[in-house]
Amino acid sequence: MEQEGRDREYSEKLIKLNRVAKVVRGGRRFSFSALVVVGDKNGCVGYGYGKANDVSEAIRKGVERAKKSMIQIPRKKETIPHQVQGEFKSAKVLMKPAAPGTGIIAGGPVRAVMEVGGINDVLTKSLGSQNQVNIVKAVFEGFSRLLDAREVAKNRGKTLQELWG
Repeated sequence: MEQEGRDREYSEKLIKLNRVAKVVRGGRRFSFSALVVVGDKNGCVGYGYGKANDVSEAIRKGVERAKKSMIQIPRKKETIPHQVQGEFKSAKVLMKPAAPGTGIIAGGPVRAVMEVGGINDVLTKSLGSQNQVNIVKAVFEGFSRLLDAREVAKNRGKTLQELWG
């Protein structure tokens, strides 16, 4: 019962749906893979990759895996706390904080991750590979490099007020 209530508050976005053909003796056998991002629009986001013989089953598997891989994004109001670059293989994503009201300046997969993650003001640029799966992984790698203001203040032995001014 509690699980159903938790499922309703998550926002899901399908980033990529791919049809794959396997050639067998009787002809071609089709299967599907789906890349999905899930978030609560409040700083918590995850991604999942599901594969199945049916589209809806592939999406469902992707959503399940995304919910298992949820991470908390450090945020400063509606943006990220500082500039960061995430890299995965040859895909690079540069993310910069933006002033309130700027909006999400991002393309395709990066925009979907930011929307479901609750980041409303950010500037991004995808560099290198245009593989959507690797771009999403690069974004999450960049999120892992973000520093939380409270942790930085604690490590430096200062209060949050002293750090931000």
